[in-house]
Amino acid sequence: MDRRERRATDVAGMLKNIMINPLETGVDGLLRQTERKNRGGQFLFGCGHGYRCYFARLFDKPTRWASYTFEIAMLRTVHATRYVTPLREGGSLPAIVEADDLGLYVLKFRGAGQGPLALVAELLAGEIGRALGLNVPAIVLVDVDPLLGRNEPDQEIRDLLQASVGLNLALDYLPGSVMFDPAAGDRADPELASSAVWFDAFITNVDRTAHNPNLLCWHKSIYFIDHGAALYFHHNWQDVKQMASTPFAPIRKHVLLPWASKIPDADARLRPLLTKSVFDQIVGHVPDDWLLPVPGAETPSAKRAAYVQYFTQRLLAAPSFIKEAMRARAELL
Repeated sequence: MDRRERRATDVAGMLKNIMINPLETGVDGLLRQTERKNRGGQFLFGCGHGYRCYFARLFDKPTRWASYTFEIAMLRTVHATRYVTPLREGGSLPAIVEADDLGLYVLKFRGAGQGPLALVAELLAGEIGRALGLNVPAIVLVDVDPLLGRNEPDQEIRDLLQASVGLNLALDYLPGSVMFDPAAGDRADPELASSAVWFDAFITNVDRTAHNPNLLCWHKSIYFIDHGAALYFHHNWQDVKQMASTPFAPIRKHVLLPWASKIPDADARLRPLLTKSVFDQIVGHVPDDWLLPVPGAETPSAKRAAYVQYFTQRLLAAPSFIKEAMRARAELL
């Protein structure tokens, strides 16, 4: 069994209710049974919740995504084996690390200034985006060992690693990707831009602006990253109902708003994709020790239920934030 087959076997072991059996058909058979051609001649390969980039890397194919729905039992957990380099952006000092699956990841540290709430927002928002069909780099949980980075000369980095021992969160590293930049001529098609505006209004993401787009251009597609500033309601649980109904005025600064000419269409297409079952599954991925107690939700299970209730209420407020986004775009134009 070669390396590609071993990795396919490992991933297949993490899938449940899979519609085909890659262990019986082999890698080539797996590709044949899920392969389609679009008008551009690219391979369409649908893998599931949290594994799109992983499979793309595994099969070395130009990738667009089909509508297959492999159900994933849980997010993968990998173990960081090498600290590669810091990414000195913002105040959280994310880093590129190598893991025991030989992959490279952009690691977000629980010991950073934002604490575990930023990781919760990153996970929940990222997986909601994936459920909506947006390109989000694969999210994994990363176990950081106390010995990682012991030879790192930078004291700040050593302190951060020591404060982050245990489970952290990372996104698949997209080598060669560049930040979306309208000033450099980058554009988004109306359907994608409208979906992005809807998504960021739903998760109350204040960090998708022209100054800081948090969109990566990779293999002629746009990937959504860095959602740690979203869901800011969870920094103060005193008035969750009011926060869930906010029209979200900061959407006026959204970098893709100028191209978002199909917001009502996006609403009709995206809103039915988010259900309580989807919220339950996504919230269930959050590790218990990231779910800090708050008044009225002192246990991890109660905290999960509170997040699901917020998302359900937020979905009911969709007409409000859609109206605000359309108003903001009309003023912009």
